[in-house]
Amino acid sequence: MASSKGESKKEKNIFDLSPSLEDYLEEIYRFSLTQPIVRVSEISQKLNVAQPSVTKALRRLKLKECITYQRYGLIGLTDRGKKIGSFLVKRNQILQEFLLILSAQCNISAEAEAMEHYLSVSTINVIQSFVSFMRQNPLIHNELTAFIISQQEVANE
Repeated sequence: MASSKGESKKEKNIFDLSPSLEDYLEEIYRFSLTQPIVRVSEISQKLNVAQPSVTKALRRLKLKECITYQRYGLIGLTDRGKKIGSFLVKRNQILQEFLLILSAQCNISAEAEAMEHYLSVSTINVIQSFVSFMRQNPLIHNELTAFIISQQEVANE
């Protein structure tokens, strides 16, 4: 059954991070997978924000025990930060794959980014199940794709 707005908001924000802080943590996690040192300048460039904004976000992420950071020092992920960062990256990948399965005619990366902060964990889990189902059932996926294309053609007439 439907939950109250308070419960829904609480479920969506299980990590107690704003969408903005989620974006910072997700990028820190992505950088940490490919390089030993994460720099403020790299985060600033990737997210297209000013370096003071990154520094402010880093202080907040440190307070939330997601990172280790000292001014002008190295940025490291705590165990909590690694866990949340991993979830955030997987969530984005799931949504991108979902949009691809649906043959969405959009900027897949931007659309997934727009969606990710507004879906509850239970909805993400259902989407993950759908994506897995489609991967395991290529014939059904092909039928779905054909149906979507036919519907798009009807809509464009």
